[in-house]
Amino acid sequence: MDLALAPETLARWQFGITTVYHFLFVPLTISLAALTAGLQTAWVRTENEKYLRATKFWGKLFLINIAMGVVTGIVQEFQFGMNWSDYSRFVGDIFGAPLAFEALIAFFFESTFIGLWIFGWDKLPKRIHLACIWMVSIGTILSAYFILAANSWMQHPVGYRINEERGRAELTDFWLVLTQNTALTQFFHTMTAAFLVGGAFMVGISAFHLARKRHIPVMRTSLRLGLITLIIAGLGTAISGDMLGKVMFKQQPMKMAAAEALWDGEAPAPFSIFAYGDVEKGHNKVAIEVPGILSYLANGDFDSYVPGINDINKAEQEKFGPGDYRPNIPVAYWGFRWMIGFGMASLTIGVIGLWLTRRKFMLAPGMRTGEDEVPNLVLFKRKALSPRLGKWYWIIALWTMAFPLIANSWGWIFTEMGRQPWVVYGVLRTRDAVSPGTTTGEVLTSMIVFTALYAVLAVIEVKLLVKYIKAGPPELTEDDLNPPTKIGGDSRDPDRPMAFSY
Repeated sequence: MDLALAPETLARWQFGITTVYHFLFVPLTISLAALTAGLQTAWVRTENEKYLRATKFWGKLFLINIAMGVVTGIVQEFQFGMNWSDYSRFVGDIFGAPLAFEALIAFFFESTFIGLWIFGWDKLPKRIHLACIWMVSIGTILSAYFILAANSWMQHPVGYRINEERGRAELTDFWLVLTQNTALTQFFHTMTAAFLVGGAFMVGISAFHLARKRHIPVMRTSLRLGLITLIIAGLGTAISGDMLGKVMFKQQPMKMAAAEALWDGEAPAPFSIFAYGDVEKGHNKVAIEVPGILSYLANGDFDSYVPGINDINKAEQEKFGPGDYRPNIPVAYWGFRWMIGFGMASLTIGVIGLWLTRRKFMLAPGMRTGEDEVPNLVLFKRKALSPRLGKWYWIIALWTMAFPLIANSWGWIFTEMGRQPWVVYGVLRTRDAVSPGTTTGEVLTSMIVFTALYAVLAVIEVKLLVKYIKAGPPELTEDDLNPPTKIGGDSRDPDRPMAFSY
């Protein structure tokens, strides 16, 4: 059989497609929940209408996104039984524990309070209603933590023993699984990257409206919040990425070497800017490098030794037996660069944007302030920028929405493919985790069906987002501005049915 059509290859493609697609929604859900909660907090504290309009606008986009995230995430669970039954049988005792916590604690916690938030605008006092969206945000973060703990165990298995009689791994220390350094650093890195997505999303949509001089008070506030989020999250992503890189080097040295196309160990080891080589022969033909940087990234020391791909492959052959323990080098190398490049581009645009808007937006002479639609708006500090430069920034800011999503996707592709040929590093190989009775035709059929379904869902998601983004923040009603002071609706008709906010 052609290897390209082997069930293992197709099962990996299917899981990769569904996982990357699902993760387009996850970071935006996490960050938008918190940012929406922050905006609603500002309204509760100040009673400024622009914060309430912003809350309802970004909250609506958050709800569209979280619905898609839930739908696409459920499919992944099925694949463990469909395509990866041997994996589920071997590690289910361990991998299933954090996933169960995610479902029983985080997911139900999140779904309960999101219902209260959606239907409670006219039934709950504003502080209790505010607490609901903060509970939703905490739920999304808890959900992410438990899932990342499960994934971190695959990267660095701890707290288990192998039951030789039953032929499976068994959990011995659940607390260690949840708190090992791989889980903590990966969680930190993933959360900061998630807020990079949310910040860019907010900046891009705010730029879209401001460039058209629409909804200025709300979008000006949203723009500043998005820019600040981009900068803080970008710096956090860089710091956490450095921490995760050092952990990765100690636990999976092959992944670090593959990320830099370092074939033979060196001291000091260089950071590769560009490399082209022969994978079969194990060397680079062209290499543009910066000396010592990889040594620092791996060990915090510019002069330390970093083993290369050939060295590690030989060591793993001696430890685990004959075989090729190298991942797909081009994917690992370029995936690592696209992750860093698009992530840092987002940070750079955030810094530039915050500098450009470092003073309050100014109106042309003679214009009245306080109006929502102002035709001749001067967007930047006088004498600081030309209008043409300002226009180009809005265009770039709009496209920036895609940058963190690309960085997140390639980050996960690098994380998962860089671990190959292991599905659980050093314990279970990917080829041994596939369902033994699954045929090529079955996997191919399900992959085509799911991919087509996801394409349809993508069209629906984009159309919904575009529709409500173009509509902009809603106008406020008297009920919006005067929420009840007690549960149930205050002086309003107690028998009136709940109003669906969105």
